[in-house]
Amino acid sequence: MKRLAPLLATVGLVATSLPLLTAPQAAAAPTPAHMRQKPDWHRCSPDQPAAYECATLKVPLDYQHPEGRMLDLAISRIKSENPAKRRGVLLFNPGGPGTPALRRPLVLDAKMPKDVRDQYDLIGFDPRGVGRSSPISCGPLSHEEEGVGGPYRPETFASDVAWARGIADKCREKSGDVIPYITTRNTARDLDVIRAALGERKISYLGYSYGTYLGAVYSQMYPQRADRFVLDSGVDPQRIWRGMIQVWATEAEPAFARWTRWAAERSERYGLGATPEEVSATFWRLVERADRDPIVHNGQKVTGDDLRADPSLFFSPYGASAVVKSLKALAETGQLPAGGEAQALDQLRTGSRAGGANGAVAPGAWAPGPAEASEEGGGATPVYWSVVCGDTDAWPRDPEQYARDAARDKAKYPIYGDFASNIKPCAFWQRPVEAPTPMKTRADVLTVQNEWDPITPLASGQGLHKALKGSRMVLALGGEKHGVYLSDPASCADTTVNAYLGTGRLPAADVTCQDPPPFP
Repeated sequence: MKRLAPLLATVGLVATSLPLLTAPQAAAAPTPAHMRQKPDWHRCSPDQPAAYECATLKVPLDYQHPEGRMLDLAISRIKSENPAKRRGVLLFNPGGPGTPALRRPLVLDAKMPKDVRDQYDLIGFDPRGVGRSSPISCGPLSHEEEGVGGPYRPETFASDVAWARGIADKCREKSGDVIPYITTRNTARDLDVIRAALGERKISYLGYSYGTYLGAVYSQMYPQRADRFVLDSGVDPQRIWRGMIQVWATEAEPAFARWTRWAAERSERYGLGATPEEVSATFWRLVERADRDPIVHNGQKVTGDDLRADPSLFFSPYGASAVVKSLKALAETGQLPAGGEAQALDQLRTGSRAGGANGAVAPGAWAPGPAEASEEGGGATPVYWSVVCGDTDAWPRDPEQYARDAARDKAKYPIYGDFASNIKPCAFWQRPVEAPTPMKTRADVLTVQNEWDPITPLASGQGLHKALKGSRMVLALGGEKHGVYLSDPASCADTTVNAYLGTGRLPAADVTCQDPPPFP
């Protein structure tokens, strides 16, 4: 604006001595071609309902050069069956980054209450870079190259650096001309292309997890286009993206303390200790034992690092108690305990990797999972790192900074601190093409949060609510799942969300409700 302001002032001065322009002369520049598309709808698949339709749009790779290379953007819809009640379109993003969502209208169609469902055409889409939307690749990725990184140890840090650099090099070699443009801001621009193609003045939106950040960015870039927005299980815009990995470490600690209290109150059933301190001591003895002599389950070795590699475990006291009880029995007797708790061990996402240092499994839905099967190794991981590294230039570039941070946080947050702060491919990624989106514009949106969400913890959801001036929050006390609305029929939050989607009226104040306990 410093360069533009003098130009505007000059134009203002000269205009006083020129004749007025006629209406045709003053006409605005023509609408870009990508904003004038009309979808060619067709049935998505013979084995799917006829009402489920698909189309493909074209979007610019680089919106600064919209006349250049284009990407495919796969979209889908199920129209409202009640035109008299139809309000508009509801776009949906289930999280990620890197999660396809073309089929999600089928899920929403089955789950949404009819009085809300009738108001919207349900719109799904595969975000740029994944699924049917010009998928990118980093080439075949080994088992060690999945996930968000392993525990920190000085003796293995050199291999951690090699792991991070190797992923960045593979992605740059395979998709380096596209990766800089796989960002949240460009995906938000894609949302607006969808809006224009559908002929809508505004869009409504339901986003989960990473989808909350995408929705927040759209609300800031296109505030006049945002209608009814529900942002469920929030990403804190101030934490993108290293801070969103590190929040798993900080918030695992209170979840761990809650678990030790819960297990102590049920010491007769689980046998982990009669006080929180005893339960904690049992857990850390088990970690030490498994690091020294891994526990074998179903032919897999479970180390102490594996126990720490999934901090989401502790956000469910029942799950944590069942897993720790089962591992304790295996370590002591070589036999699983009788009862249903033994099954919970199969849910444990162990982080065992070659060398034991690289690529531990990430805790949750917005982190990368295994690549989708393809010869090129396409899937969630390339898009995940493209967004997480390309949205912001806040990642340290000095590997030693990660070593210092990981050593510090291992002592401060012993469950997951070193995993969270250890080196990531972003240390070697291309520099971002643009800065993150500031959250300055009022956004009358509804944020939704479970108290004990393990993936986007309460602190993160509160950060999103605080960042979006004008928003309201629905907080489900006792809720343990990642994802609130329509994820649990017993959730106390659904009533408020349905009322907002149905009427467009936000609650007068934040809403706090109480979920029933997940287990008696």
